Amino acid sequence: MARLCVWAPETQMVEIIIEDSAAVMKQENDGWWSLDSPFLTHGTDYGFLLDGEGPFPDPRSPWQPEGVHGLSRYVDHRHFTWKDSTWKAPPFSSALVYELHVGTFTPQGTFLSAIEKLDHLVELGITHVELMPVAEFSGSRGWGYDGVDLYAPHHDYGGPEALKKLVNACHNKGLAVLLDVVYNHLGPDGNYLGRFGPYFTDRYVTPWGEAVNLDGPESGPVRRFFIDNALMWLRDYHIDGLRIDAVHAIVDTSAIHFLEQLAQEVKNLEAHLRRHFVLIAESDLNDPRVIRPPQVGGYGIHAQWNEDFHHSLHAVLTGERDGYYRDFGKLRDLAKVMKKGFVYDGCYSIHRRRRHGRKAEGISGSQFVACLQNHDQVGNRANGERSSHLLTPGHLKIGAAIVLTSPFIPMWFQGEEWAASSPFLYFTDHQDTKLAEAVRKGRREEFAAFGWDPEKVPDPQSEETFQRSKLVWNELKEKHHEEIWHWYRELIDLRCRVSELQNGSLDSATITYDEKEQWFAMERGSIIVVCNFSDTEKCIPCSRCARKKPVLLSDPEVLVQESAIILPRISVAILEQNMN
Repeated sequence: MARLCVWAPETQMVEIIIEDSAAVMKQENDGWWSLDSPFLTHGTDYGFLLDGEGPFPDPRSPWQPEGVHGLSRYVDHRHFTWKDSTWKAPPFSSALVYELHVGTFTPQGTFLSAIEKLDHLVELGITHVELMPVAEFSGSRGWGYDGVDLYAPHHDYGGPEALKKLVNACHNKGLAVLLDVVYNHLGPDGNYLGRFGPYFTDRYVTPWGEAVNLDGPESGPVRRFFIDNALMWLRDYHIDGLRIDAVHAIVDTSAIHFLEQLAQEVKNLEAHLRRHFVLIAESDLNDPRVIRPPQVGGYGIHAQWNEDFHHSLHAVLTGERDGYYRDFGKLRDLAKVMKKGFVYDGCYSIHRRRRHGRKAEGISGSQFVACLQNHDQVGNRANGERSSHLLTPGHLKIGAAIVLTSPFIPMWFQGEEWAASSPFLYFTDHQDTKLAEAVRKGRREEFAAFGWDPEKVPDPQSEETFQRSKLVWNELKEKHHEEIWHWYRELIDLRCRVSELQNGSLDSATITYDEKEQWFAMERGSIIVVCNFSDTEKCIPCSRCARKKPVLLSDPEVLVQESAIILPRISVAILEQNMN
């Protein structure tokens, strides 16, 4: 007999609809209602009536086969047969992370079709596959950051069983799975949580919707809702770790912050299941407390995305200075982030017009995730341009080399490894016409402020916008794309082969650069990485080049002299010193 519980503290009567039959639920303590039913079996559809209104989907619905406004479907997780009993995720300190969006990763855009491309990731050398959010959202297509049924894998991707099959397949091919989760807000369409209880608060605001009530009256069950969601993905779907979206928008003034509670409960689950989990934060705070242990006043999150690294590298490579790129663009920024973890660690930010950040002393580079591009940095451009649309092949190779030889955990966005030609645009499929028009208008106004012609901004509601964002796998066979693919493979092989490149110590890097001449050099143990960002050939001082071994990797050929290396325009070389 299945037991179902729902929290609805402000409701006088809760009924459950099961196969067109209604039953009144029993009122428990603290606003909870429960029912034991022999009719609630795997695959049964159900919903709730609240004081006669509804039916509404279960706030913890495990499956929404008809979308956000449909009935929930009961899932008994014991029905799935897992085949990963011997699986152990590799340590995150050695991770190579691949971010993908299920709907655009393959032509079919499903969990099952993604399985067909896993051999590509294995051949590339990936260790961790990071899925953009898969929780149920409005319509059939979207990025996933406007999810409303957080416990239900998106129906158009294939639902719960298909996600489990994808995770199973990843584990059987030696790939760990990370999942992007959103706990700072919910989407606007199909969001019925507020009908059940005080899940939201007007004491704080977010750029995307109502703020979650994590520290106000009745916030205990709200915190439990999100913590249990995280534990469900790890326990019932065998996910190996979570990337937590925009933690700077999670406002919590409690003595024990939500993130600290989450980290502790994940640690408890880890001990119970005897599996290793990792939590990764996206943070705009430049505050190392997010990733410091609770014993020294931190939240205990294992790692975070390093936005300063991306911005430093992107601005140097592209020359862009709009928006937050105003704060970057110098080689000194790239040098500082490599050595200090953050560029803005308490110093003045022109873009923010205030001091920003805190020093990251004692933090390992393996607690920072670094990239040349990610879904945000591509998709939040008006036309979804990838780095391959903005940079020459030489610049692309420099960027990839710096990411993969840095002290940080490398990550790249789907298709980056072959300089994919398809953009990654912002796309939605809101069924509410007023909401759809508001999103369309807001998108155009946002980019008009950046000087882009609003009429040229792709319509996010258009099916064509979504289709244009899908990867074109056949282009991998073309010469230019194949060249970039081999470059990435060689860099990954090098990082895996040379232990010094997996050392997360920020003290391990010795960096020199010349702002005027536009060259940058980094030594990490026996490895020397030399980059020429300029349009002319450069003779770059290299005091240890006399004791060299052959060049390990270069683009194109380089000339090594007694105390210098001559690099052609816009190129990079990686050498190994003879340490004897």
